[in-house]
Amino acid sequence: MARRIDVTGAGGVRLAAWEFADPPKTGLDPDDRTGGRAGGRADAPPGPTPGAAGVLLLHGLMGRASHWASTARWLAARHRAVALDQRGHGQSEKPPQAAYTREAYVEDAEAALEQLGLAPALLIGHAMGALTAWQLAAKRPELVRGLIICDMRASALGAASQREWADWFRAWPVPFATLADVRKWFGEDDPWVERPNPARGEFYAEVMHEGADGWRPVFEPEQMLRSRETWVYDAHWEELAQVRCPTLVVRGVDGELGRAEAQEMVRVLPAGEYAEVSDAGHLAHYDMPGAWRGAVQPFLDRVLGD
Repeated sequence: MARRIDVTGAGGVRLAAWEFADPPKTGLDPDDRTGGRAGGRADAPPGPTPGAAGVLLLHGLMGRASHWASTARWLAARHRAVALDQRGHGQSEKPPQAAYTREAYVEDAEAALEQLGLAPALLIGHAMGALTAWQLAAKRPELVRGLIICDMRASALGAASQREWADWFRAWPVPFATLADVRKWFGEDDPWVERPNPARGEFYAEVMHEGADGWRPVFEPEQMLRSRETWVYDAHWEELAQVRCPTLVVRGVDGELGRAEAQEMVRVLPAGEYAEVSDAGHLAHYDMPGAWRGAVQPFLDRVLGD
């Protein structure tokens, strides 16, 4: 099952963290509520022993902790794996737009590591969550023993990219009448979809909630754009070079991070390694979980051990 633990982030923002197995006895007094789509299943592993290595999983822009459920349950057999709903996402608070800064996201992850007793932890981040992870690893190296970066570019994306995202949000046919409509639009009808992708439809179905007029995202699109504009105009090579811990750069072959840039990121990292997931796109960990595990397993074994 999934266990929710409340974390206090930067500026007092309440964040929801999710543990996907019974946690070890740490002296914490976690909130036992289960959380909607992050809910567990009867055959979840029994969880790690006390003293197991800590892992913090950070989703990308518009994501939520439950997108890591498969990975977290797999990890929980040997490690203490916690996924965080970042501010403005999932069941965490949606503070005013001014709070959506890079510093706030990094401080939230820092607070989660400290309050949950995970440090020194392995950080696993997807897209924006990967940027948060490597910025934290550069800022507080004593908190991070290893890092996995999934499909996040270090180069600046620029103003044109931000305009494309704004146009894309406006194109969403909200409210959706049913979750089946959500799955169909994001999996087939969305102009950004090159070929049918049912996993993408499921991914977005997880970030919808039902209101009186139909299904809408749990986040505010304007807040997502505000979050994105704090990193989309800048390159992040300098911070990447400051990450001293072992780091694995993972890309889906059809994802947003190209092979040349990924390999340059590995070169810039003092202890960088490279892996790719065949037949996967930007959501490699979600739509190809088996191949994703195979790509990261050797790195996990070296960094975390048994």
